[in-house]
Formats: sequence, structure tokens, C-alpha cells
Amino acid sequence: MKLRDLTTPALVAQGTDIELNLATMAASLPGRKLRPHVKAHKCASLARRQAQHGHRGFTCATIAEAEGLARAGLGEDLLLANEVLDTARLGRLVAEGSQVTVAVDSEATIEAAAHGGVRQVLVDVNVGLPRCGCRPELAGRLAELARRKGLEVLGVMGYEGHVVGLADRAQRAEGVEASMSLLALAHSEVGGEVVSGGGTGTYDLNTLVTEVQAGSYVLMDTAYAALGLPFRQALAVLSTVVSANDQWSVCDAGLKSLAMDHGNPSIEGHDVWFCSDEHVVFSPPEPVGTRLLVMPAHVDPTVAYHRYLHVLDGDDVVESWAIDLLGW
Repeated sequence: MKLRDLTTPALVAQGTDIELNLATMAASLPGRKLRPHVKAHKCASLARRQAQHGHRGFTCATIAEAEGLARAGLGEDLLLANEVLDTARLGRLVAEGSQVTVAVDSEATIEAAAHGGVRQVLVDVNVGLPRCGCRPELAGRLAELARRKGLEVLGVMGYEGHVVGLADRAQRAEGVEASMSLLALAHSEVGGEVVSGGGTGTYDLNTLVTEVQAGSYVLMDTAYAALGLPFRQALAVLSTVVSANDQWSVCDAGLKSLAMDHGNPSIEGHDVWFCSDEHVVFSPPEPVGTRLLVMPAHVDPTVAYHRYLHVLDGDDVVESWAIDLLGW
């Protein structure tokens, strides 16, 4: 199959760029130093490629991702880096032979982990991003409670998501240091061998963690590409121009195939005006029938809009990988 044979909009990525990104990260963070976050691609086939590069422990955002990795034979070391109360499904994975660790940040999530059959936890610490995580000074108390419930506390995790996308590298480094000082404080009270955190934007700055949870690096998007990281933007949405005049053109991608939370997508050599449900409007115009690569600003939710990732070698479609880790 050729690129021109795909029905648009279609999620595509150059295989050589994927391989370069995998190799670059493996050289920087080999083995257990990286725990790839599969929420970025939700694709067991791509997770297998990461495992082939030595990264066999994975970070998940949903129970469905953990279940899918286990089905794919990749369940030897899974971290659900998210608070969940429906832990019985995780307990079943453990009973079937997978190693599953779950994040906890409250008495309720600790109770859920113990009741559901999970045996290992990380205490999730708020290090500045106003999302999940306990206050650093409460982490030790939660660790004690978890141990009393029979859980093994492996350590702590904390995500500096509020700084991973800062354009200025020096500011990112300062933000990492401030966040990780909070995580280190919590770790001193919690104990354990694991300090987990970091992301694609801070993978080489966050040297205080024992493992980095980067995920977007393997496919990349325009938001991270703007930071000058050593990873290629492999991912795009192939689109077809369906309407044109002498001022602008319209292609058949849109809000239902491109994530917009990080801003407009990009089309090389053109200005994107706006996106609507099924359309991207841009200039200068291109003739009707022209195929264009639309580059998303945020990889993770863009991938989740699609059923397949078509892997390219130039204009040849060499593989089509199912986006099979969707849902909750």
C-alpha cells in the first residue's frame, strides 16, 4: 500500500523516525532508567518496540492500558501512575502473573489497592502540578498506613508536568529542581528504592529520579518539537484538500482527528487559520485533491482519536499498528 491509498484522515508515522527516537532515548536512559508512558501512543506494537530497546517496564494511565500490555505479554513490570478505586481488575492481573504497582495518595486509594489484590504501591506526591498527589509532608504517614495494610511501598512518584513544556531550558531546569526537592523530602519519609517522575521535556534534566516516565518522545508533537529535543517529529495526520479558492484551502482533518488542547496543528509551508469538527482551514491554498501532512500539537489525545497508526517507509505503508490500548 502507498501513502496515497490511505483513506483520510489517517494517523501516520515514519518508521525511521520512530526507530531514531527509540534508539536516542535508549542511549540516554538505558534499561530501568526509563519507564515509557504508554498513554502517549496506546499501542502494544509500539510498546514491543520499546521493550526491544531494553525498556520493559511501562507506565500506564488507565487500567485498560495495563490489561492490554499484559495480554500482549508485556506485563512483567507495570506502573499505573494514577489513582484508581476499581482495583479488582488490577488484582486479577497480579493473580495471572503480572507485576503491577499502583499510585496512591490517600487513605481511600490505599484501601482500594489492598482490597483489590494489588501488592505494591508508590506514594504519589504533589510536586507543583495541581492534580493528583498528596502533600509532601503527608507522604510518610500514608506509607506507614499502606504497610500496615500489607502493601509493599516501593517508593514515591511525582510529576513535574507544570514545567515539562517551558520553552526556556534554564527555567525548566529550575522548575525540575524545585519540584524534585519536594519529592526528595517525601522520599526521605517514605523510603523505598523507587523515585519515579519526569517526562519528555525534562528527561535529561531530571537526574534526581531513579526512573523517568517519558512517553511522547517516541512520536513527538509540535509542542515538544519547539523545545529543541533530540527527537524527530514522527507523527502526522494525513489529510486531503477537499475545498479551495484563491485565498485558502480546507483539508479533511479537524477536531475529531487532532487534539487541540496545545493549540493549532501545523502544516509545513502554510498558516493554519482554524480547525472545526472535520476541517482544517489554511493558506496559501492548495488544489483540491492535494495530500498534506498535518502535524499535531499534542500527541497523546491525537493518537486516541484513531484506530490504527500506519507506519511509513517514505511513501510506502509497511505496517499498520492497532491503537489497541484505548478505553478505561
